[in-house]
Amino acid sequence: MSISRWDPFGDIVSLREAMNNLLEDSFVRPRPGQGETVSGLALDVRETADAFIVTASVPGVAPADVDITVLGDTLQIRGERREERSEGSDQEGRWLVRERRFGAFQRGVSLPTAVKADAANAEFKDGVLTVTLPKADQAKPRTIPVRTSSGSSQAQEIEVGGGSKGGSA
Repeated sequence: MSISRWDPFGDIVSLREAMNNLLEDSFVRPRPGQGETVSGLALDVRETADAFIVTASVPGVAPADVDITVLGDTLQIRGERREERSEGSDQEGRWLVRERRFGAFQRGVSLPTAVKADAANAEFKDGVLTVTLPKADQAKPRTIPVRTSSGSSQAQEIEVGGGSKGGSA
């Protein structure tokens, strides 16, 4: 029997590894076969002069299973990926690997300015959802002519931001 010296940092490292494994298994990687419940929708948001364009990847989802709502400056996309079941199949078996996700998903995005919800449109093609949200009139930049006090007919124009983030006044 030998005596070994106790290393307090050895226990801390193993505790840290255990916590990392617990958090990674619980929150980072969904377990195979379990659906997405609150998040899980990858999307891109692009701003143009007149609109916001939101592109979301929703492979395997029917357009009828997607619900899009706009309230003020917030876009909400909800949907459901349905599990594929082969009914009437005479093949029995067990899953070896099952990584494709199914179930409900939801994603909300706050936009920098208000949008015209009644003029929004959505297009669904090849598993990609594209939502175009025109900016509200007060959110668009305006150009205001500036005249000199000497009564000169020459006017300089400056662009005034309409409430969007990062706009110059």
